[in-house]
Amino acid sequence: MADRNCQSKWLSIIGIGEDGLEGLSSVGRSLLSLASVIVGGERHLAMLPSEDQRQKLLWTSPIQDSVNEIIRRRGQSVCVLASGDPMCYGIGVTLTRQIPLEEMTIIPSPSAFSLACSRLGWPLSEVETLSLCGRPPAWLNGVLYPGAKLLVLSADAQTPAIAARLLREGGFGESRITVLEHLGGTLERHIEGIANDWQFTYLADLNVIAISCISSHPPTLAPRLPGLPDSAYHHDGQLTKREVRAITLSTLAPLPGQLLWDVGAGCGSIAIEWLRSDRRCQAIAIEHHPTRLQYIADNAAALGTPHLQIVAGIAPSALEDLPQPDAIFIGGGITTPHLLETCWLALRPGGRLVANTVTIESELVLLQWHSKLGGELLRIGIEKAEPVGKFLGWKAMAPVTQWTVQKPRL
Repeated sequence: MADRNCQSKWLSIIGIGEDGLEGLSSVGRSLLSLASVIVGGERHLAMLPSEDQRQKLLWTSPIQDSVNEIIRRRGQSVCVLASGDPMCYGIGVTLTRQIPLEEMTIIPSPSAFSLACSRLGWPLSEVETLSLCGRPPAWLNGVLYPGAKLLVLSADAQTPAIAARLLREGGFGESRITVLEHLGGTLERHIEGIANDWQFTYLADLNVIAISCISSHPPTLAPRLPGLPDSAYHHDGQLTKREVRAITLSTLAPLPGQLLWDVGAGCGSIAIEWLRSDRRCQAIAIEHHPTRLQYIADNAAALGTPHLQIVAGIAPSALEDLPQPDAIFIGGGITTPHLLETCWLALRPGGRLVANTVTIESELVLLQWHSKLGGELLRIGIEKAEPVGKFLGWKAMAPVTQWTVQKPRL
């Protein structure tokens, strides 16, 4: 059995640091020497001896083309050279999603995050980590809060300046920035500064950004709990108000990795706060109004959820061919023919559907569905103290009727 397992492992993924081939373990050296095909970036392939005549594959864009080339060589001895730990925002994550783990061997080197923590004296378990390689810089907005320690993998030499700008715009201009170049190599260098004064331009493309977050004013966007201030969103009035939003998100009950459909998303507040609950959550905002589509995109970037998928169209037709959701929120349009039927059929078994309404006609539809499928009906009434002449009086918000139902598991 051991021999068959060994023979089936045709792919090796070897993490390599700035110290090059000399830093590889004996196992890593052995796997590399046995390979007939070597895959890597220009920097990695340049580490090989010039007389090495084995077949080389250079990463291409889109990277899926290179992945397909690797899969096409299944059964040959293929070695992929990766930076640091291949399973830390690395190519190992991509490959393990498409090739069975039983067919590969993964040999990591210390990750850039581990090396940075060793230089800074930061406990890795207390650090927020993020990669901006091939990802929108707005991701950074999702991890900013006073006192946070951040480690960010840069896309290139310009990323630190972009990060400094985002810190200034977010009210974190006093934050301390340390750029660590070529960690673990002979060219290692550390550059320190403050976001407000950041002017360093001559930096290496290979760098990690360490940020100690310091806020110049009381934070408004830091909590991960639902219920950001209404002022956090650009909108035209189509906004689930803060108090109702907090109740709605608690009812939707997001879990890491789950997918939400936000149907009739308005300015995107429900989908955005679903995503802010955990970076592994996914969401699709479906909206047809052009101005609101722009609001959704702007709000998602500002609040650190640029990965929110936005679908322009009118439900239920716009829901066709979307991935199956774990939860669905309907904030409007309940009376649209076939909308609830389409959403209920699409929902994953065990998933939750939550619908909010403010009109009598919409309530009637929810009552009909409640009598058919059960679930829970809730009336949400909020009153706020506002001036009445020289005194204060209670002003009621429009009451919201909420229907929640869980789809039976198969």
